[in-house]
Amino acid sequence: MPELPEVETALNGVSPYLKGFTIEKIVVRQAKLRWPVSPELLQLSGQKVTALSRRAKYLIIHTPQGYIIGHLGMSGSVRIVPHASPVEKHDHLDIVMNNGKLLRYNDPRRFGAWLWTDNLTDFHLFLKLGPEPLSDAFNADYLFKKSRKKQTALKTFLMDNAVVVGVGNIYANESLFLCGLHPQKTAKTLTKVQCERLVHTIKQELTRAIQQGGTTLKDFLQPDGKPGYFAQELQVYGHKARPCPQCGTKIESVVIGQRNSFFCPVCQKK
Repeated sequence: MPELPEVETALNGVSPYLKGFTIEKIVVRQAKLRWPVSPELLQLSGQKVTALSRRAKYLIIHTPQGYIIGHLGMSGSVRIVPHASPVEKHDHLDIVMNNGKLLRYNDPRRFGAWLWTDNLTDFHLFLKLGPEPLSDAFNADYLFKKSRKKQTALKTFLMDNAVVVGVGNIYANESLFLCGLHPQKTAKTLTKVQCERLVHTIKQELTRAIQQGGTTLKDFLQPDGKPGYFAQELQVYGHKARPCPQCGTKIESVVIGQRNSFFCPVCQKK
């Protein structure tokens, strides 16, 4: 958390205030994040933001000189505020624009990152990433081929960024439930038909979550300070001991790969 829909929501929220405007300066109050803040960011005064994009859970701010790479970590958020806004606890970085606004990064746990690269193709954190889940490259044939000989649990397989990026814990749980697949099912046992339904469902769930501004459980807020509303539509995630919305059986949970997994023992037989 935040997962792909939350990062896409953040991207959509900040873009109108950054794209086409010029960076006056970048203020770093805390450089010790997951990785040290790249010192190149302090040299970007006068650089115009030409575009914004996303790769996996990374925000990418394009300038003529190169690319600012932002990651929100476990508890990070970005918001757009006026220049004179008072600094709050855990406000670690500001990107000050020439339009009276700034992008402010807040991260209580400091697991996020703000990095720099002049070449996205060779950026080390992107080299082993799988396809984007909403792209045509992520399809049933691809997933079926990737799953062959994989002995790992299906949920772990789906959360492997080398397989597909951005299918985090929440949306993996929800997609498996909607497909009637147990999270501990061995990945190599997936059939082509199951792959087709799983790919379709993952795309559908991520799209719906983006349309509703992501999922707010604890830390995530949209750049305008509003929560994401997809949490109201979660079927199983975080619902241990509640009745299954399909059959009424109590939802169970199990730890897979150090992450809580939620499932219905009737609708998702192992």
